[in-house]
Amino acid sequence: MPFYEHVFIARQDLSNAQAEGLVEHFSQVLTDNDGKVVDSEYWGVKTMAYKINKNRKGHYAFLRTDAPASAVQEMERLMRLHDDVMRVMTIKVDAHEEGPSVQMQKRDERPDRRRDRN
Repeated sequence: MPFYEHVFIARQDLSNAQAEGLVEHFSQVLTDNDGKVVDSEYWGVKTMAYKINKNRKGHYAFLRTDAPASAVQEMERLMRLHDDVMRVMTIKVDAHEEGPSVQMQKRDERPDRRRDRN
């Protein structure tokens, strides 16, 4: 099955528990449709670059999945219909990276990109 990475933004007025509940709900949708959630991360409330539906901030969540295209399409359809979800982005990847995502790494652990330019 193909590998996917999903990021979605939920409304800022949700509690942390409700936002994490959305992650569990959409993970269950994937598993019900023969998919598998490899990893999920809740990134917390972050400020967005521009307003979306009059919201300046949002709850960000990240999912790494191994699922058929039909399961991903169903999950995206339900996300777009859900009132609490503002944006969804899905990317097909060749393989999942090991360890936490770049958002969850501490600044000390990230490679220094400035040195790579020279």
